[in-house]
Amino acid sequence: MPFPPAKDHRISLQAAAALTRRYREQPGAGKERAGMFPREAYDALLQQEGCRGIRIYYGRADGGGMNLVMVGVDADGNDMTAGEIMEESYPCPPICGSNKSLSG
Repeated sequence: MPFPPAKDHRISLQAAAALTRRYREQPGAGKERAGMFPREAYDALLQQEGCRGIRIYYGRADGGGMNLVMVGVDADGNDMTAGEIMEESYPCPPICGSNKSLSG
């Protein structure tokens, strides 16, 4: 499948907060609300030859906690599995910062 056309991905703070609140309020939602990767992880993926975007997969760590996996995506929309793959984001909580607008 070819890479999707350009799209405006921006969202208002109010709409984003509503999305994350609904996630937190769903039955069975874990304590993890988000994961943060430093810029260097994104840069390493995006600097790969032919990388057009980043796909983020939801996963479970051996201990049951949430884990995020990031992989570059090529112009055909394929995962670039022969290149860099990132995981072990910094979980929120506890690493959420002091501005709780999206993390609750």
